[in-house]
Amino acid sequence: MRQVPVYIFTGFLESGKTTFIIDTLKDPGFSEGEKTLVIVCEEGEVEYEDELLRETNAVVEYVEDPEQLNHDYFVFLHKKHKPAQVIIEYNGTWPMEKLLNNEPPRQWVVAEILSTADASTFDTYMANMRSMLLDQFSESDVLIFNRCMPETPKASYKRTMRANNRKLRMIFENADGSLDDKIDEEVPYDLNADLISVEDDDFGIFYIDAMEHPEKYEGKKITFKGMVYRGKKMADNEFVPGRHVMTCCADDIAFFGFLSKYTGADKLRVKSWVKVVADIKIEFVKEYQGDGPVLYISKVEECDAPKETLVYF
Repeated sequence: MRQVPVYIFTGFLESGKTTFIIDTLKDPGFSEGEKTLVIVCEEGEVEYEDELLRETNAVVEYVEDPEQLNHDYFVFLHKKHKPAQVIIEYNGTWPMEKLLNNEPPRQWVVAEILSTADASTFDTYMANMRSMLLDQFSESDVLIFNRCMPETPKASYKRTMRANNRKLRMIFENADGSLDDKIDEEVPYDLNADLISVEDDDFGIFYIDAMEHPEKYEGKKITFKGMVYRGKKMADNEFVPGRHVMTCCADDIAFFGFLSKYTGADKLRVKSWVKVVADIKIEFVKEYQGDGPVLYISKVEECDAPKETLVYF
């Protein structure tokens, strides 16, 4: 049975989804002339012209209600069009789980989830619809920030999105259509200091940067404040100092921390706040699913909690 790859495009209205899909359809290497079914869940200013559909051997089906997206409907479309590949232009206000939790036809396999975001309106959406926005990108493989300007805080956006989705690959497209692959990710502490001091408000930046670019921290000595966590299966000399992070909304808070080695770790009070001094080594850690920073701690002192215990991005 031949598999049919399904490509899901997410993002809010006017974020550039349709333009992205049209460019994909026009790419001769995408379909190689075979039929593409495009399921459109919201209509914006850009339309799928009949000439485009003829030239790319594509057909469009429109969906107005998320309840339509169910197994029987997908099977109906598969039998009707017999597509070689499927594109779903998803509605940015519908929960992703509504789509992903539906059982597709046996032949359909999700190949990639791609998202678009308009950099000129991203801050407004984050301020007013943070949970809904991040839900769109929670399962994405690729996120394209388009309409970027010189003043767009790309490094900040990258950290925020990476906290929400560690596997996410981000592309920044400038207003003139060019791509920016040289993003300034300067951190607010001195990486060349003999002892790198991470302030309370900068823990989130430190965590994301260290996990994404562990090679920058190999052999460095660092100090920061964190809460003590110890799992039941940890060795006596292991614990995790970290912070609670709001990745999406008040109902979606995760604990971010680093595996640490310290003689006497089993004597530390769980959930107590400590200030640590540690040397960083890059090692394979199962929980990291690869190489990452492991802290060899030389000093632990109990301390007061930060003024703001929750980390925001």
